[in-house]
Parts: sequence; C-alpha cells; structure tokens
Amino acid sequence: GGRRQTSREGRGAGDEKTASSEVHCKQSMKPTSFSAVHAPVVRNAALRFSPAYIFQLPTHFVCVNLGKSGLRVSCLGLGTWVTFGSQISDEMAENLMTVAYENGVNLFDTAEVYASGRAEITLGNIIKKKGWRRSSFVITTKIYWGGQAETERGLSRKHIIEGLRGSLSRLQLDYVDIVFANRNDVNSPMEEIVRAMTFVINQGMAMYWGTSRWSAMEIMEAYSVARQFNLIPPVCEQAEYHYFQRDKVEVQLPELYHKIGVGAMTWSPLACGLITGKYSDGVPECSRAAMKGYQWLKERVNSEEGRRQLAKIKELHLLADRLGCTAAQLAIAWCLRSEGVSSVLLGVSNTDQLLENLGILSQMTPQTVTEMDALLGNKPHSKKESRA
Repeated sequence: GGRRQTSREGRGAGDEKTASSEVHCKQSMKPTSFSAVHAPVVRNAALRFSPAYIFQLPTHFVCVNLGKSGLRVSCLGLGTWVTFGSQISDEMAENLMTVAYENGVNLFDTAEVYASGRAEITLGNIIKKKGWRRSSFVITTKIYWGGQAETERGLSRKHIIEGLRGSLSRLQLDYVDIVFANRNDVNSPMEEIVRAMTFVINQGMAMYWGTSRWSAMEIMEAYSVARQFNLIPPVCEQAEYHYFQRDKVEVQLPELYHKIGVGAMTWSPLACGLITGKYSDGVPECSRAAMKGYQWLKERVNSEEGRRQLAKIKELHLLADRLGCTAAQLAIAWCLRSEGVSSVLLGVSNTDQLLENLGILSQMTPQTVTEMDALLGNKPHSKKESRA
C-alpha cells in the first residue's frame, strides 16, 4: 500500500552501501511469492539447526512510519507481556531480543505493570549488556498501574511523571521513544493528561506519547485538547487485534489515521495462542492459559464461543497448509494487511516461536483475504458501507 514508503532516491553508491550495512530496516517492497525463501540472520550456532530455521525469514524487515509521525518502526515488534521477568528465563529473553534485533526488528515494548516492573528490569539489563546503539532501536513503555497506593496508579500528572521516572530507572535509560497511557483514566481531566505527556516529552524523558485501549472518542478528545492549548497530541494507539477482535482496528482507527494521523500498533495477533491451535485438545500444562493469574484465558478457551473459534481456526490451518505457511504466519500477515496498522507486537516464549513468527508471508492477495473473511464471517462494516 501507499503507506509503506520506499527509500529516497539520489544516494551515491558509497552512501547506499553504508546504509545497507548499518540500517536494520529496509524499505524495499518488491512483491515476492508465498514460496519465496529468505535467509535468516541467526548468529547463534545452536539456533541455526532449530526446526523453525526452515521458515521464510526476511533478512531485514520493512520499516514504516508510525502513523503520520516521522518515527520509523519495523512492521513487527517484540512485546514483553507475560514473558519477560516471569514466564521465561533472563537468558531466553536475551536470546529472543538478539534474534529479533539481528533480523531487523527495532521495536521493543514493555510496561511498568508487566511482572510488577521485572519485565522492564530484564529488558534494561539486556540492552545494557548488548551495547547496541541507543539510536538504532525503539523502546516503548506504558504507564497506569505502578503500585498499590492511590497515587501510584492512574494518569494524574503526579503518576505520569513519577511512573515514567521509575520505568526509566528500571530500564537504565535516559528516555523511552514512546510512553503510552495504558488505558484512559476517568478520574484525571484530559487536559492534565495531555499537559503531563507534553511535559515528559519536553523534559527529554520520551520522544512521543500514545494511548493504549482508548476509545476513538477519547483519542479525539486528547487531540482536540492538544490543539486547543498548543500541546503535543498522541501519535499512536495500541489495540488488541486478531481474527476475533476486528471492529476497532478496521473501522475506527483508519478514520483516526486519516483525520489526525494516529497510527495503530497492535498486540495479541494470535489471540493469546488460541490461533496456533495449541488449545484444540485442551489446555497444555506449559501454556499461558495454565499459568497462575490467567484463569480468564482458560475460561475463554473452554467457553462455547471459544469452541466455535477453535472450529474456525482448524479451517484456517487448512488454508495455511495450502499456502505453504504456518497458521501463526498467516495470522500475522493478515494483521499487517490492515490499513493504518504500523506494527504488530509479537509475544513469544522461545526462539522457535520467534523465528516462525518472523517468517511472515510476503504478501496477502485480495483473494486470500476474501476467502478468510468468508470463513470468519465477522467482517465489520464501515460507516460508509452502513449508510449505503
């Protein structure tokens, strides 16, 4: 689509060579077939012979602008919810970040609430150990739930500033690239939220700010307040998006993208693992749904709606087989096809899963999308279509 911009022309041969060796994100969008095989960058010899190594893996991901901001992000990012500081060891977390970074992923997402701050500590320790140039990657964190006290949660000016300082301390960083409001706070006036976000950006603690799980109306209000008082508006909304959660990302967010330039960074492309088929025969012991605190996911899997979704997932697996890819790869490519989606965040617990997820389909044909819509039977209708 037009939103994926190609690299600027007019560089000298020497410049081009330097750029290709130093910049992780390529902007070439030559169409390739589903069967095209890309050579992965796997520096760890032990990983080269893992089963996942055979998947299609682009050596460098396409980078796109986050919404209509100037920030370039890889179309896939690595999330740390559930995994870092909790489900996986610090050694595995380091392996995951290394494989992701070496294959062109430049976006790493966390939050103050993940594993009660341990996810940020783990992420910060890895960044410090690896010694990567700070300018070569994007770190995002989210503020809302910071502690037990009334003043340690929400989006008051006090908690936004103190919460972000706490995050930076745990991350051992001078700044994050994007700070997200990790839900809206009805107890804090919108002007206070926008002023506090503008303040942390002006203080150099963050480059941009965004929203997570906000309604379209709330995002528009934040934008209006920013314009009214000459403050900084949000650039991005983080939203859940997968086969069974479509309305917001496909109907509401494209409208915001065109009107005010807000991009979409989406999470849970595999619906917490449901789409991989791992829950088809019950809940495996080592899965997320079996973990303490994730009873809601187990109930969702075992519900009547969950069983209906699993039936559709089986049909999608057959389609993936026909296309020569895995169900996870198909699901991630499906998410990326949506207008306004800048980046899809991946949650993985081992390198095999990561390598598989990075090996996304090279393209989604309109015929494939139509076939998937018919199979899912839940395509949302835009306002224009409804009026028609």
